[in-house]
This record gives sequence, structure tokens and C-alpha cells, in this order.
Amino acid sequence: MQLNQALKEWAIAVNALEAGETILLLRKGGIRERGGRFSVPYREVLLYPTYEHQKPDLLKPEYADRVTPVESGWHPERIAIGSWAEVTDILPMTLETEAIAADLMAQLQPYHIWSDRMVSDRLKWKPRQPLYLLLLRTHKLSVPRDIPYRQEYGGCRSWISLSETISLSDSTPVLADAEYRDRCDRIRQICTSV
Repeated sequence: MQLNQALKEWAIAVNALEAGETILLLRKGGIRERGGRFSVPYREVLLYPTYEHQKPDLLKPEYADRVTPVESGWHPERIAIGSWAEVTDILPMTLETEAIAADLMAQLQPYHIWSDRMVSDRLKWKPRQPLYLLLLRTHKLSVPRDIPYRQEYGGCRSWISLSETISLSDSTPVLADAEYRDRCDRIRQICTSV
């Protein structure tokens, strides 16, 4: 199997997914999403690391020191693609009150890498739109690919099509089946209890 569709995410988050430290991403979508709303057009995607908007204060302390902020518009000349993921769950959360949002985020806190400020900012941005919790089953590529940066990969959007396809042959899941199922079950339970 080969893929050329990619999900753009902060490099620190891609690293955490690849290390099995998280399976959870929180999304409202980029500025340039189709129709101005977030959607998940692909269930299997390459993970494309980005650097421009990473800020240490938007991460939990244990992740903050792993990030070096870069200037707006900066990107590496080559992008290392080391993994792909199955988007197994899309959990849209419409949070009617701040109390409900605070309760949900407190319960989900152990399952993601973001600071409380980042989560609060995501919830407040476009408040009428749901916050999407994406659960990703990440797989490491047997041989990471180093691809050239292209202008069309830039911009604030979640999904891009790479100019080349990348083979998924011999890739391996980061987490064992039972561990991944257990984490998904715990996150789903939190989401349905709020």
C-alpha cells in the first residue's frame, strides 16, 4: 500500500504519536479548510511534521523544552516523513458551557501533550464549531522518507497531497492492538460521560 495524503501537525505532536506517548489530537481546523470547517477526508494519512506555530507555552512542561520556536514562514528544505496513521475515531465535542468544557479537558489531560492554555484557546476559537478529538493508530515506516518541501505544502490547513507516494510496506504499529484499544476505550468513555 502507498499513500500521498498527509495530515499536517506540529512536529512535537508527530514525535509523541510516533513514540506512543499519545494517540489524541485536538482539532478545529486550519484557516484554509474547505468551507471554513474542519473535516476528515482521509482515514489513512502520512504524518507531516510542521514547525512554524510550535510554542513551548502551548505544551505541557515535559514537551515544552523539546521545541525551538522558529520565525513565521520558516520550514525545513526537506521534510522527514517517518510514520502514517489510521484515524480510527472522530469524536466531535460540542461543549455548551465552560464548566462542561473544563470537566472534559481535565479528564482528557493525561491523554494529550497540550497545555491548559492551548486547549482553552482551541475551545474558544470558533466557539460554535465542535472541537474534534481524533484518535490515531500510528505506524512507523520501516524506512523514513526525506522529501523536498514544496510551496503547496505551506499554509494553515490540515490536509495536503504530497507530490510523491510513500510506501507503507513493512511499517509497524507503535502500540500493540490491546494497548491501543484500551486507550481508545478510556478516551471514548470520558467523552460519552460528559
